[in-house]
Amino acid sequence: MGFYIYTMKKQLKNLFLLPLLFFFISCSIQDNSKELFTFSGPTMGTTYTIKIVEDSSVAKNSLKTIKAEVDSVLKEVNRQMSTYIPTSEISVLNNEKKNKWVTISPDFAYVLSKSIEMGKESEGALDITVGPLVNLWGFGPKEHERIIPPDSEIIKTMELTGLDKIEVQLNPPSALKKIDEIYCDLSATAKGFGVDKVAEYLHSKGYKNFLVEIGGELNARGLNHKGEKWLVGISTPDHSGRVEYAIGLNNYAMATSGDYWNYFEENGVRYSHTIDPRTGKPITHKLASVTVLDSTCLMADGLATAINVMGPEKGLEFATKRNLAIYMIVRKGEGFYIKKSPKFIEFYDEKEKE
Repeated sequence: MGFYIYTMKKQLKNLFLLPLLFFFISCSIQDNSKELFTFSGPTMGTTYTIKIVEDSSVAKNSLKTIKAEVDSVLKEVNRQMSTYIPTSEISVLNNEKKNKWVTISPDFAYVLSKSIEMGKESEGALDITVGPLVNLWGFGPKEHERIIPPDSEIIKTMELTGLDKIEVQLNPPSALKKIDEIYCDLSATAKGFGVDKVAEYLHSKGYKNFLVEIGGELNARGLNHKGEKWLVGISTPDHSGRVEYAIGLNNYAMATSGDYWNYFEENGVRYSHTIDPRTGKPITHKLASVTVLDSTCLMADGLATAINVMGPEKGLEFATKRNLAIYMIVRKGEGFYIKKSPKFIEFYDEKEKE
């Protein structure tokens, strides 16, 4: 179960934590460092990893049950927003008829509302209803032969998408479809929201220094066990695994979107899995990946997807106008070059680059 494919799928290999993540519950002590507790598990079609710095103000025995409680938090997000669960709230909404208000949870309503808000702000670059177009091009969950559909079929399918075809209200939390065929998918935002929910939960338990990561999307709070910023890396968008840039984060969330792993070629033309909802066709620009920093992972996640659709020029203009911190890796021949927004430069530290 999960929402790791279907709309504009995130490429999860392009962002990782330094040092390498552990896959089992563990704790470690180094020099005069505090204890660092690390555990991980499966969720949303990928994995999560949590790193918690021991806090003297929090009872130690609470760490013994924290993993089970984190699993419960993530299970609830899945129950609300996974299209892979037939009884989830989003599946119930997708199967409902038009012009009927459907009661949903406050969290689901919030994520829907924020996703639509970002979609409108990006002038449709982010669209949670783009799924039928992704399927048409053969990149959906029921993948078929990837062939270029005729323009007439693209236009016909675009009529089944659009943020104007769904309404959401927060009080009471509910949603309404304006056509039967509208299909919502929160691949671009739900994972980021899951990161934020776990961070919110840990904070409610009294933890101040921790890092939450789900499939490459993360939220870093406080400092690590050495009293330093949490060090994370952005790798070159190829198969080398080389770190392009390492950055220290403190009370920031981070998400990356890219189009470089999933595509097909026909007659020498590269067709990306990332579909531009505004044209109904794959993106054609040279942006390989974009990393966004924001106060919440929900926003970073959705904005990364939107900017990935926009491309390097329009994406940088969009980010600069809104004072967003973004880091772009753009293709140039056989290599890459970097574009950074003015806000991201505030985080720039040559000592962190490897």
